[in-house]
Amino acid sequence: MKKVKFIYNPHSGETLVPTFLDEIIGLYQRKLLSVVPYRLTFDGNPIDIVSDLDESYHHILIAGGDGTVNYVVNLMKQYGIDIPVAILPTGTANDFASVLGMPASIPQACRKILEGEIRSVDLGRVNGSYFVNVFSCGLFTDVSQKTPTILKNTFGRLAYYVGGLGEIAKLRKMHITIASDRGEYDGSSLMFLVFNGQTAGKFKLAYLSEIDDGLLDVLIIKGDSPLETIQTILHYLSRLGINSSDDYPPGVIHFQCSRLTAVSALDEATDMDGQAGPHFPLEISCQRGGLKVICPRRDNL
Repeated sequence: MKKVKFIYNPHSGETLVPTFLDEIIGLYQRKLLSVVPYRLTFDGNPIDIVSDLDESYHHILIAGGDGTVNYVVNLMKQYGIDIPVAILPTGTANDFASVLGMPASIPQACRKILEGEIRSVDLGRVNGSYFVNVFSCGLFTDVSQKTPTILKNTFGRLAYYVGGLGEIAKLRKMHITIASDRGEYDGSSLMFLVFNGQTAGKFKLAYLSEIDDGLLDVLIIKGDSPLETIQTILHYLSRLGINSSDDYPPGVIHFQCSRLTAVSALDEATDMDGQAGPHFPLEISCQRGGLKVICPRRDNL
């Protein structure tokens, strides 16, 4: 019987994963897969999480939000582990799970995984570390990092909005210089984002991004004036629930690339999937097909 390593974050999101443990194990056993649970604490020896992973494991099942997925994927890369991963979306935003097409219900997500297909998707890489969904710096960058877990678990996405109100009072632009294989920019910016996925905090910002095209989507929100900033915000708010768009508002620069460098006069705070990111200067690249994931079958979404 093949094994599945079940890595779960007990403090992630609103869902109490342990209450579903018996149902998860039952679903997997019916598919002749043995579940090996690991309770993630972040204060132990990281090697203990992945030390037993070998060819006897069919896949790694991760229950948590984008930060949890980021943590596990970086461990896998650090120790050269190339086992497929599957994700139960139990965090606050679950942006990466969403772009993979995973349903919010844990039992439904398990069934989709057990009936799913293995796909190779891209990863972003910044100064040697990896992100699965988005890298960012500028306004709102560290809201997720600063928002207490208890608030995120209690109020969900609303906690991010409340946390973001304090950032507006500190509104300032940064000067950033970007060079890439497909575009460049030298000027001021409120926010600089590099997407592998499409959404941030469930807001679809990177309309044209594809997770398996070998490209990253770069968005620079300039904020040249208060009116332009308001128009940009209203543009995105008005597009909630709309799947795609071919245009971006005038205050947003967008281009796709596989590699870029970014320099800032100040050592701006950065973020990767809700976790603290590396310091400037930045070397960012797309690792095409860098991660194997189990997704719902594309003919059964």
